[in-house]
Amino acid sequence: MDNNTYTKIRNVAIIAHVDHGKTTLVDGFLKQTHVFRENEENFSAQQILDYNDLERERGITILAKTASINYKGYKINIIDTPGHSDFGGEVEKTLNMADGCLLIIDAQEGPMPQTYFVLKKALELNKSIILVINKIDKSFANPANALDKAYDLFLSLAINESQLDFPVFYAIGKDGKAYTTIPANFDDPADLSPILEKVIEYFPHPEPNIEGSLQLQVTLTDFDKHLGTLCIGKVIRGTIEKDKNVVILKDNSKDKGQISKVFVMEGLKRVEKDICYAGDIVIISGIKDVTIGDTIAGTDNPEALPRIQVQEPSVRIKIEASTSPFLGRDGKFLTSREIGVRLEKEVESNLSMKLEKTGDGGFFVSGRGELHLGILIETLRRENYEFQISKPTVVIKGEGNNKLEPLEEVFIEVNQDYFGTVSTIMTLRSANLLNIETRGNISMFHYEALTKNMFGLRTELLSQTRGTATINVMFSKFVPYSHPLPSTRNGALCSTDTGTATSYALEKIEDRGNLFISPGDEVYTGMVIGIAKYDNDMNVNPTLQKQKTSIHMSVSEIAIKLKEPMQLTLDNLFQLLEDDEVLEITPKFLRLRKRVLDPAKRSIKRETRG
Repeated sequence: MDNNTYTKIRNVAIIAHVDHGKTTLVDGFLKQTHVFRENEENFSAQQILDYNDLERERGITILAKTASINYKGYKINIIDTPGHSDFGGEVEKTLNMADGCLLIIDAQEGPMPQTYFVLKKALELNKSIILVINKIDKSFANPANALDKAYDLFLSLAINESQLDFPVFYAIGKDGKAYTTIPANFDDPADLSPILEKVIEYFPHPEPNIEGSLQLQVTLTDFDKHLGTLCIGKVIRGTIEKDKNVVILKDNSKDKGQISKVFVMEGLKRVEKDICYAGDIVIISGIKDVTIGDTIAGTDNPEALPRIQVQEPSVRIKIEASTSPFLGRDGKFLTSREIGVRLEKEVESNLSMKLEKTGDGGFFVSGRGELHLGILIETLRRENYEFQISKPTVVIKGEGNNKLEPLEEVFIEVNQDYFGTVSTIMTLRSANLLNIETRGNISMFHYEALTKNMFGLRTELLSQTRGTATINVMFSKFVPYSHPLPSTRNGALCSTDTGTATSYALEKIEDRGNLFISPGDEVYTGMVIGIAKYDNDMNVNPTLQKQKTSIHMSVSEIAIKLKEPMQLTLDNLFQLLEDDEVLEITPKFLRLRKRVLDPAKRSIKRETRG
C-alpha cells in the first residue's frame, strides 16, 4: 500500500436497532465479495462476526468488530456495531473510525429506539448516511411507511440541511439481495452490489494528513496469546511502521512505547504490514499499558486527539470476593485482588463502564443497564471467576436535596392480547405512558420510567406474555431523586442446614412457596432455596430425612412427585435480590443467599418453620 491509496479506502460503520438484520447483511457482504471460498465453513455460516459465545447464544452483537472486503479495487473496512442500547458505548467509540454509515431499518417495525440513538450520534459526527430498508419480504412489511418514519427521524435529528438527502435501498438481507426500488417479485435474481457501488460513490474516502507526524486514537483493544494486547484504530495522520518508537498520550500523562507489529484486516484475517498510511484502520501490537481513547503519536511531534466521549452509566452493582461455604469448588480465580485486576482490565476497553473501589475490598461497577452488567458477570463466570454481587442500584448524582437519578424511555411491542397485561405491569412500576401506537394486531407502548423501577422488567414481561413481548429501554436524562417503590417480593425460604436436599424435606417445604432447588442439590445454612408465600422470611430444613424404621417404605412414599423448580437466571435474580442478600456466582452455579448466613444473627420476623 502506498501513501495515495487512502483514496481507495472506505471506512463504513453498520448501525441499527437490535434485530433489524445488521449482522446478516454483513454476512452477505463477506460472502458475496469472496472473502471465503464456497467450500469453506464460514461460507454457509451465519453471524460470522459474532464469534463471541454470548453473542451467538443471545443473538445480539455485544462488541464492535472490524473486517474488510475488496470490491472493484476498493478496500471497504466494515465496522459492525452493537444494536442494543446497553452497549451504546461500543457504538459511540467506533463511529470515530468511520467515514460513512449504513443505517439498517426493519421494513415492518420502522425506526426503533436504538435507531434514534445511533443515527443521532452519526449525524452529530457529520457522517454520511446510506439508508437500507431491510426485511422487505416480512409478512407485515411496510417499507413505504418505514421510509416515511425514517424521513421524520432524520428531520428531527439533522444538524444541517444536507443531512436530509441520502440514498435509500430496499433489502432482503438473509437472501443477500438489495434493490434501488421495491421489486415486484422477490424471487428475481439480485445481490448486494447496488449497496457496495453506492458506498464507493457516495461515502467519502478518509481525509488524512499524510505528511504530518503520526496520530492514531485507540478505539478498540483485543488480546492475542502470542502478541499480547492489540490496539485497533484509524491512522489519522502520518504513517505507522513496525519497530518504531512512539509516545502514548493519556489524560494527564504520556508514556514511551515501541510498535512491534502492524496489521490490517483482509477479510476476517490479520495480515502483517511493514508500514501503513493515514486513512486505514490498523491493528498494532507491542503497546502494553493503553486504554481506549489514548493517542499513539510520533516522537517528533506528539499531539493528543480529543478523547472519546460516551454517555454516563446509570446502573451499578457491588462485586466482591465470595464468602460462601462452598467457595473454591468450581472457580479458579477467587480473591479480591484477582477480581479487581480483571475488572480494571474490563473498564480499560469498556468506556461506558466505570469502576470504583469500596472500603471493604469490594468494587462498585457501573454500566448502561442490566444487560450490560449481566454480560460482564456471565463473561467472568466463563473465565472461571467466583464472586458475589449485591442488589443492583441506580447511579445517583449530587447530594442531599440536589440528588438526581436516571430516567429511561421504555418501548414495548406486544400482541394486543396482552394489552392489559403490559398496562398493569407498567402502572405498578409507576411508569408514565407517553404514547400508544397500533400496527395490525400489535400494540406499541412508549413509556417514561425511573430506572430503579425497571429492574427485572424484561423477565416479568417475557414471562407474562409467554415470551412474545419486545422490550427496549433507552436512557433519557437525570431527574430529581424520589423514594423507591416498596418491594413486591415475598420473603425467602432460607436453609437452616448444610447438606444434600431430600425429596422428603422438599415435599413438605414446597407447600410454603416456590422452590429453586431439586432433590440431590447441595445447600448450606443461609442459602435461599425458594420464595415464600408470605411477606416475611421463613427458615426451613431441606436436608431433613425420613426417620428409618425396620418397615420398608411403601411405593407411594418412594415416588414423591415435586413441582418443577423455578429456573434461576441472571436476569430474574437481578429482580429477586433484596438488600440483605447477595448472589453467589460460580462457573457452574447461581445461588441466592443471605449476607448473614447464621439465622441466629439475622432478624427473622416470622417464626422459624421446618
